[in-house]
Formats: sequence, structure tokens, C-alpha cells
Amino acid sequence: MVFDYYGKLTRQQQRVYQASDEITLVRLNDSESLIPVVAALGAALRAAHRANTQKACQKLAQALSDDLKIQRLNVRVLSARPHDSNGELHGMYEPRHGVKPGKITVWMRTARQQRVVAFRTFLHEFGHHLDYELLKLADSFHTEGFFKRESSLFRQLVPRKKTIRKPVQGSAD
Repeated sequence: MVFDYYGKLTRQQQRVYQASDEITLVRLNDSESLIPVVAALGAALRAAHRANTQKACQKLAQALSDDLKIQRLNVRVLSARPHDSNGELHGMYEPRHGVKPGKITVWMRTARQQRVVAFRTFLHEFGHHLDYELLKLADSFHTEGFFKRESSLFRQLVPRKKTIRKPVQGSAD
């Protein structure tokens, strides 16, 4: 599946887009060890504490990078998202240049309603880092594959809670 902007890309960019679209999964080596790091980030977000959120995001970025054996990057968490007539900027990924590491910038709160952002905002920007560092793509496009990779990471880092089904009275369970 291609998104509307595909037709505006150069042939080289279309090849990168297609390569990205075909990769739908990123498998972590030890997702269990990352779950407490994600929990700490969740707690920082629930407390709406910017400095603790930045520390937790940085720790998660390092843990994910180490798990996947890719270049580490820096994370910056700022207060409220900037916005203009085009909408709000959710996050920003800046790839590394030479020895300078890549950088993720995310904002703690939405611009208009001042709500604390979701964990997935960070994970989305980390997905761009994966495109460059793990997948060695020349660019990072929002493809269906990109969003599936993001979801695959989310499912590994935020496992579903197991529900215990109680037997219905009178059933054979």
C-alpha cells in the first residue's frame, strides 16, 4: 500500500519507500528486561513530570539501542508542542551526522489542550532512528511498514494484561 505523497517522490525515494514498506516487524532480543524501563516512563508521564520523563525516555532509548545493537542517540523532552496553522508538531528525529549522535525531540504536552502525550509519541520517533541505524535505509518515510514496525515494538514493550475468565454459573468450566 502506498500513501498519497508517494507519487511526489523521486524514483530513488520510491525505492526506499518500497523497501521500508516491506519490513513490518522489529524483533527485540530481550523485551522482558525493557518492560520495567517502559513502566518507569509510564509513571513519569502519569505524574506529568517533564524532567523525569526526559530521564526515562533517555534510559529507554539507550536500552532499546543496546538491545538492537545500534548507535545510541540523545533524547530531549520539552514542555508543550509548537503549533501553527498546519497543526501540532508531535516529535522530531534528527539523524546522526558523523560522530554526532542522532537526536529525538518530543514534547511533554499537546499544544492546545495541554494533555500529556502518549508513550507512542516517543516510540514513533525512535522508529525513524531504526530506519537509519538498524535497517540502513537512506530515508525514513511514513509507510504502512513503518507503522507496523512501530506497533510490533509497542506490543513487545507493553504486553497485554492477561485476563482471567471466571466460569459462568452452571457451565462446565
